[in-house]
This record gives sequence, structure tokens and C-alpha cells, in this order.
Amino acid sequence: MAILSKIRERSMFLIIIIGLALFAFVLDPSTLGDFFSSNKVNEVGEVNGEAISTQEFAQALDTYKQQTGSRVSEMQAAKTVWNNIVSKKIYKNQLDQAGITVGEQDVWNEVISSPSVQNNPDFQNEAGLFDETKFKQFLADTKENNKDMWSAWSNYMNQIKENSETNIYNKLVGAGLGASLKEGENEYLIENTKLSGQFVYVPYSSVADSLVKIKKSEVASYIKDNESQFKVEAARDISYVKFDIKATAADEEAIKQSVAQLINNSKDRNNDTRIGFKNTTDYKEFLAENNSDVNLDLGYKYNASVNQTVATQIFEGKEGDVFGPYKDQGFFKISKITAITKMPDSVKASHILIPFVGSQSAAQDVTRTKEQAEKLADSLLTVVKRSRSKFADLAKDFSSDKGSGAKGGDLDWFNYNRMTPAFRDYTFTNKKGSLGVVETPFGYHVIRVDDTKNNQTVLKLATFAKEIVPSEATENAFFQKSEQFALALSKTTDYDALAKENNYGLRSAVGLKVLDENVPGLGNQRQIVSWAFKGDSEKGSFKRFDLEGSYIVAVITDKSEKGLMSVEKAINTVRPILLNEKKAALISDKLNGSSLTEIAKANNTTVRTVTNVNLKTSSLSGVGTEPKIVGAMYGAELDKVYNSVVGARGVFAFVLNKRELPTALPNYEAYRKKIAATRKSSTFKIYEAIKKATDVKDNRANMYVSN
Repeated sequence: MAILSKIRERSMFLIIIIGLALFAFVLDPSTLGDFFSSNKVNEVGEVNGEAISTQEFAQALDTYKQQTGSRVSEMQAAKTVWNNIVSKKIYKNQLDQAGITVGEQDVWNEVISSPSVQNNPDFQNEAGLFDETKFKQFLADTKENNKDMWSAWSNYMNQIKENSETNIYNKLVGAGLGASLKEGENEYLIENTKLSGQFVYVPYSSVADSLVKIKKSEVASYIKDNESQFKVEAARDISYVKFDIKATAADEEAIKQSVAQLINNSKDRNNDTRIGFKNTTDYKEFLAENNSDVNLDLGYKYNASVNQTVATQIFEGKEGDVFGPYKDQGFFKISKITAITKMPDSVKASHILIPFVGSQSAAQDVTRTKEQAEKLADSLLTVVKRSRSKFADLAKDFSSDKGSGAKGGDLDWFNYNRMTPAFRDYTFTNKKGSLGVVETPFGYHVIRVDDTKNNQTVLKLATFAKEIVPSEATENAFFQKSEQFALALSKTTDYDALAKENNYGLRSAVGLKVLDENVPGLGNQRQIVSWAFKGDSEKGSFKRFDLEGSYIVAVITDKSEKGLMSVEKAINTVRPILLNEKKAALISDKLNGSSLTEIAKANNTTVRTVTNVNLKTSSLSGVGTEPKIVGAMYGAELDKVYNSVVGARGVFAFVLNKRELPTALPNYEAYRKKIAATRKSSTFKIYEAIKKATDVKDNRANMYVSN
């Protein structure tokens, strides 16, 4: 069974590999060995010619999925792992070229310098100081006797090494990203030089679009001249109709009656008495035997958390009363009061969280066992019981919840449903001032109840529920509709007209990429994306998909391969640019004259004034941001007319009347430092620039799309 489980975990790319291998074997048995030694199977990509093997990728993917559990999808995990591997190889390549190596001693120094190691009592001597020998002995014992914990430590030290390589490279590059005093002076001038003058502005909107013609060949030429802006990955456009399988009124009534019949005792086929919900005392068994669609909830309920159509009636009831059937969030329910008490609606508490290896959200550097965590929590409880004033300092030093730890463990006010059950039950059922230790999935909590408020009546409700789902007959009806629509698609190319004819809403998903998993309007539907990129899927291909609660009939409406964006796809982006270029030429022909007054009169507009504008803001009153125009003013001669200056929103003529320079400073060190700090903090931009210059080949699609 263990082997089968491992196979299922890797089912996606194992099925692809094995299937393709068997196909190759059928064609020619001698090719089987060649197939498994081929780069197509053994590599998922390259970084500057260095292969990323499927084994390396799969192992990293497994490790990442184990760390994150079910919190990320398959494709999200694949994307993160791929980016991490590429990043590691790029940085390693840069360090190798620079002749820099991160050695074992560097990693060791980082590990023993971390607060979690330095402050761990298990690694300290009698004087309370870190003892490196004790730590080494701990690691040796762990490696020998505790494989899981040693694996955690190994992963932690590997992460330290990888982080060190990245940090060293960024620091080395950052050290060379300084700035000169002259750059500081220029920055000061840019920010503080004030420009004043006059201008004439003719907006592009003054020329009707109908007066300008844009040819497809011109769009194509623009794309070719600006290739870097229009490089695209392979993409698919699909249209689809969604058939939501909804219960009919008759379905709802049948479910309601079946729930109502469970309230009182009844006779089965053998004339034996079946205990009803009203008379049972074993609610867990009753829910199981009658196939309830919700589990037994033993938590207390406040008035506000109960369906408000029946809340008043329920809270006026007494223990043992049954209510319903009532409709609530897609279910028909019956509820029985099993306990009545009073409880605050909110509590203020503080805690010290002590995690252990395997506890939820525990950091990678957490190495203590569950027993060690419990012992530490009990010790802390003993201390705070003797001296409550020490709670805040202990929370700052020991709690892994850094958010509350920085505030002395304070969690502020919270309601009944916010906390995990064990934590919630302790804080809401104990009085102000109570101290205790509680275990939750996150570890051991040393808890102090600081305050409570708004005591009120709360109930324990045993609730049986049946989900309102369509009957088999209803499902069959929707299936027939989807099948009929799919059949009709094979006889037309006008999908929109076909949908309208049947009163179906046709939705679109444009620009799907090969490794996408989300389809707009449908959420995570990797199966649809994978189908759209299959080798035999062409424009016009269609398929019906069975989703949870619906059928989808999808058709591929467009298909584009990796390369330059097509004219049809790019035209909405390029057309406004070309329109403005042609309009600028038309406007410039009329923007002539020896003075701004003459130019304004010829173009039926007015002369405007600009006062104290600077390059940093580049905003012209009544126009908006125009960096090109303000930049031209910055370098212009005083009192000279400049014609036909093309801006972002139109064409300008201007005269610079005044350039007011700021008072010279004794030195420009502050501005120099600001420029240098900005450059040194741009490590992500550094990496992106290196990545852009790196030859990265991504073949992951071969793993996730079967052809």
C-alpha cells in the first residue's frame, strides 16, 4: 500500500512518462531505452545550458508540498519550486564566476548565531550561556536516533546555505552601487529647480479618429520594431456555457419531508421502533445512522450565530425542545437544545506559544520535541503563577507568536469562534485572571485570561441536516441539456448565436497560459486548461466537463503559439499609439507661428501659463502629467518659442520665461546617500536584470500537458 501511495502522489508526471514510454515501445521496442535516456523525459528545463532534471524538480516539489500541506495547489507549488530552482542556479552561477564559495564553516556560524539556538536551554551551560559542545552533541544524537528531526535540521541548514549565497551576492553587488556627489547635486536640482512660462496645448482628442486610418501592415511594422514589448507565451481563448445543476422546488419539498419524518419515533419495515431525534440521547450515533450532512458541533451557540428566522424561537425554548425543519445555507435542518448556560461574547487574553516539531505552522528552526515543549510550558506557568508581572517579558523571549509576543503576549479582544477549540474553551469558560496550559495543533499555550464582557445566554444545539441537492432525475435533465448543446456545437462556428438561441450565457476566458489552472468564472479547473493545450486540440475543438455541481461545455475560439503577438491581439494596444502619432503629425503642421498668441489663434485655443513646475512632479495645470514637455522646458533657452513638441496628451508650443535655480548647498551628501540607499535596496531588480540576461528554458509544460 505504501508503494501505491507514492505512485498516486506522483501520478501526474508518472502517467505521462509511462504512457509515452509504452507508446514508444509499441512502435519500436528498441526505442524504450532511448526514450528514458532522452532529455525530453529527464529534463524540465535549463539555466545557461545547465539542465534541471525531472528528478531534481520532483524531489523539490515533494519537499515543498510536504512543508505546505494542502495550502497550495499543484500548479502554485510547481511555479514556486521552479522559481526557487532557477534562482538558486542563477545565484550559484554568479558566485562561481566571482570565485566565491559559501563553506560549511560559514553555514555553521549562521546556525549557532540564530536566537533559537543561542537561547535554547538545552544548549546552555550552568551559567546560562550557549555551549557549542552541547549543541554538537545534540545534533550527533539526533542524526543517530531521530531521523525526522535530523531531516528538519538538515533542511534548515541547507536553507541557511542557500540564503547565505543570495545575501552574499546581493551585498557584493550592493557595495558597488554607490552614487557620486555630482549625482546628488543633479538630484537636488531636479527636485528643486522651478520653471515658469507659457504654452499652447492642442490635445489629440481635437482630431476625430475617423480622420486617421490605421492599416494592419502599420500595426505589424510597429510590433516588429518593438518586439520586446510584444513577446508572448502560447495562449488559448475559450468560450463556455455552464449548466448549474440546481434542485427544483419538488426536490426541496421531498428533502424537507424526509427530514421532518426523523423528529418523532417511527416504525421501520420490520415494525421495529426507530428512535426519533426528539427522543434520542446519542446524537453522534443518530447523525451517523441517518446520514446527516453536517457533523455534530459541540460548541456553544450565540443568538447571532443561529439562523435569524428561527433564532428567537430557539432561544425562547427549553432543554430538549426540537425546532425545524428550517432552511439554512443550502440545508434543511432540525435542531435540539441539549444545554443552556451563560457565557461572555468576547474575551481578552494573553498567551505564550511554545511549538514543537510537527506542530502546525512551526518554523523550520523549531527542533524541540512535544515532551520538551510541554515541559517548557509547564515551567513558564510555574514562573508566572509565582510572579504574574513576568508574563509579558517571558512572552517576548519565548513565544513563537511574534505578533502577540512583541506586545507581551496580548491577543486583545476576540470572539468565541476566532480561536482554535481547546484555546477557545479554556478562555471562555474560565474567569478573569485564570492561568493555565492548553495544547492545540499549534503547540502548548500558557494562557492568561485578562478580561471578559457581555455575559449572555448561550445554547448547545444538536443539529441534523440534509443538503438541498438535485434529484437524479434533475441531474439527468441537466446532463441532457449539456449533451445537446455540445452536439449542436459540432454543426456551427457561430457559438454566440447558438447560445442565445437556447437562452444560455456564453462566457469567455481569454489568454489562458499552458501552466494556468484558474479559468475566469470557474476557478481552479486545471483539466480544462490542460485539454485546451493538448496536441489534438485545435480552434473549434469542444468538450463537455463534469464539474462539482455543474456541467461545462467549452470550445476553443482562438489558439496562438509562443512568439510575437498577432496583429489581431495587439491592435487594441497598438492602435491608440499609432493614432496619436498620426494625430501629432496633423496637429504639428498647424502649430506654426512666431509667437504663442499667433499659434493659439491659428488653432482656436488660448495661451496658458505654467508657474513653478519642476521635473519631479512634471504636472501642467489643466493638462496633467507631461514629463516630456517639462523635460523640454528644463533644457530650453529663455524666451524662445518652441513649436510642435509632442507630449503624452497632445502637441505643445511653449516659451520658458524663468528658470529659478535653488540655493546651492554646502555639499550634497544627503542626496548622494539617498540615491545610493535606493540603489542598494533594489536587490529584486538586480536579480530580475540577471535573470533577463540568463538563458532560461522552461519545459514544464511537457510534464503537465499530455499530447
